[in-house]
Amino acid sequence: MNLIEQLINTEELSQFHFLLEIALILVAVKIAGHLSKRFGQPAVFGELLVGVILGPSLLGWVQQSDMLRELAEIGVILLMFLAGLETDVNEFKRTAYGSSLTAVGGVILPLIAGFGVGLLFGYNYSTAIFIGTVLVATSVSISVQTLRELGRLQSKEGVTILGAAVLDDILGIITLSVVIGFVASDDSGGSVAGILLLLVKIILFFIITLLAGRTVLPRLFRAVSGMLTTEVVLTFGIITALAFAYFAEMFGMAGIVGSYFAGLMLSLSSFREELFEKVETVSFSFFVPIFFVSIGVTAQVKNFTFEMLFLIVVLTLVAVLTKLIGGGLGAKLAGFNWRSSAIIGSGMIARGEVGLIVATIGLQKGLIDQSLFTAAVVIVLVTTLVTPPALKAFIGRRTEPSRNP
Repeated sequence: MNLIEQLINTEELSQFHFLLEIALILVAVKIAGHLSKRFGQPAVFGELLVGVILGPSLLGWVQQSDMLRELAEIGVILLMFLAGLETDVNEFKRTAYGSSLTAVGGVILPLIAGFGVGLLFGYNYSTAIFIGTVLVATSVSISVQTLRELGRLQSKEGVTILGAAVLDDILGIITLSVVIGFVASDDSGGSVAGILLLLVKIILFFIITLLAGRTVLPRLFRAVSGMLTTEVVLTFGIITALAFAYFAEMFGMAGIVGSYFAGLMLSLSSFREELFEKVETVSFSFFVPIFFVSIGVTAQVKNFTFEMLFLIVVLTLVAVLTKLIGGGLGAKLAGFNWRSSAIIGSGMIARGEVGLIVATIGLQKGLIDQSLFTAAVVIVLVTTLVTPPALKAFIGRRTEPSRNP
C-alpha cells in the first residue's frame, strides 16, 4: 500500500488535473455531438448541453477556470475567422436584394422587441439594448442541414436564407461593437463627442481592414507560401485571425469583428480553400468544442426565480416570432409569395454560435448578469429545436415555383 501511495502522488497529480478535464471535455463533446445529430439536431446543441451537464449546474465535474476561458477565447476567434472564410461574396451579390431586405427585417424587429422587453422587466437602457442585440444573430448551419435534407438548399428560398444569415451576423456584429462602445463612453463620462469619436474609430477600422485585406494579406500569403517549413499557410492564417482580433479590440470593438473580417478578406484570395480546410480541422478538433462547453459550464440553470423563468419564456417567444415575422416581411417586400416568405422567415429563427458569442461578450463586459446569460443560452437551445420542424411545416410538399426578386 505504501508503494502504491509513493507511485501515485495525488498532490503532484493535482497539478495535472487540467489534462484529465480537457480529455473529459473532448470525449463528452464528440459523444454528445454524435447523439445530437442522430436525433436530427446540429452537433452544437449536444455540445452546449454537455457543458451544462458537466458544469456546476449538474455534475460539477468541470469548473470555469482561466485556462478554459482563454482556450475558449481562441476557439471563438477561430470560429468567426472560419465564418468569414466560408462567406461566398459572389453568392452574396446574386441574392443581394432579397437577402438584404430579409436581413434588415430580421435585425430591426428582434432588436426593438428585445429592447422593449428589457425595459418592461426593469433593466436599464444599456442592458435592454444588449438583450435586443443578443436576439439579432442567426445560425445558418441548422437551417442549411434541414434544407439539404429536404432538397431545398439550392432553391431561391434557400439561397436567400444563406445570404440573409450572413448579412444578419455582420449587422449584429456591428451593432454589438456600437453598443459596447456607447457603454464604454458612458462609463468613462463620455459625451456626444465621445460617441462621435467611437463612430469615427469604427469607420477607420473598416477602412484599414479593407485596405490591408485587399492589398497586404494576399501579398503576405504569396510570400510566405514558399517558405521551407511545415503548415506555413495554416500558421499565418491563425496569426492573421489573432492579429485582426487584437486590432479590433484596440479600436474599442469586439475581437470577433476583426477575426471575421480577416476571414472575409482571405475568402477572396486563392488560399481560401486550403485555409478553411486546415483551420477547420484545428478549430473543431480542439478549440471550438471547448468554447461551446465553456458556454454550458458558465450557464447556471438551477435556482431560477419565477420572474426569471417568465422572462425566459417571453424572450424565447419574442426570439421566434420576431425572426419569423421580420425575415418573412422582408422577403415579401423583396417579391416572394407568402409561403416562400414564411419559409425564409422560419429559416432565420435559429440563433447559434454568434448569439452565444454575443452573450458571452455581454457577460464579460458586465452588460448582462449571470441569469440573463443563462437565459440567452436557453433561447439558443430552444430556437435550435424549433427551426427544423418549422421549416418542414412551411415547406410541406410544395411544388409551385416561387418568385425571384
